[in-house]
Amino acid sequence: MTRYLVVPQWQGSPSSRAMQLIDGAQAIAGDLPRGSTTVLDVVMEAGEGLGTGIQRLSALQHVRDQIATALDSHEDAVLTIGGDCGVALAPIAHAARGHSSLTVVWLDAHPDLNTPDSSPSGAFAGMVLRAVLGEGEAGLALATGMIAPERVIVAGARSFDDAELEAIRALGITTLTVTDMGDPDALSAAVRAIGSDGVYIHVDVDVLDPSELAGNAHPEPFGLTVGELTSAIARVRAESPLVGSSIAGYSPASPDRATDDLGALLRVVGALA
Repeated sequence: MTRYLVVPQWQGSPSSRAMQLIDGAQAIAGDLPRGSTTVLDVVMEAGEGLGTGIQRLSALQHVRDQIATALDSHEDAVLTIGGDCGVALAPIAHAARGHSSLTVVWLDAHPDLNTPDSSPSGAFAGMVLRAVLGEGEAGLALATGMIAPERVIVAGARSFDDAELEAIRALGITTLTVTDMGDPDALSAAVRAIGSDGVYIHVDVDVLDPSELAGNAHPEPFGLTVGELTSAIARVRAESPLVGSSIAGYSPASPDRATDDLGALLRVVGALA
């Protein structure tokens, strides 16, 4: 049975609409089964950078520890719902502990592969996947080697910083374009080629085309349709055990508008649950 962990974290986002991620997380939580859902009481304070290149680092560390503690009480697969993409860090570490050859699928319009030195914003949401690979600020990055770069697939990305493109080349990360994802078997074939004892899937809702979802703080044109995204996830799950997942980035314009996108969002939740 899937468990749901809702984490309305906003501190990792670079957006002027960052605090609207709280409304987005709460809107999704309202449609989840209450008995299977835990909602974390995330600190509202911005936190301090602590002399690093990561804005609001202290708050991010605190929430990361909250998530890790909550996950330790669950043996079932957990779908973590943010908030910003930083909520995926602790769940990936949790999934990796029991799966020595875990594959991470990162479905996002942006690859989130900056470091504190290369980030144009200082926002952790743009550094999360690099931290998963053990690079970046020691106070957040996972242990080196926990997730190997060759076990990561970035899919649907279409906005890259130069440093991210260089990281993809240097680290040998597999990428799939939106055009590639037009083939519903492309993602499952990439996972199959890597070989794994489990898959973790992260979805930032900006991987979707803006026409599919209004509540998107970082819209990038020419993205996936909901059908393409859910079909790709279903093909992966048909072949590989899904041992953890996350959804992030839902930022409705107002609490009243949060319900506008729930049909699309719940299709994605259903694909992962």
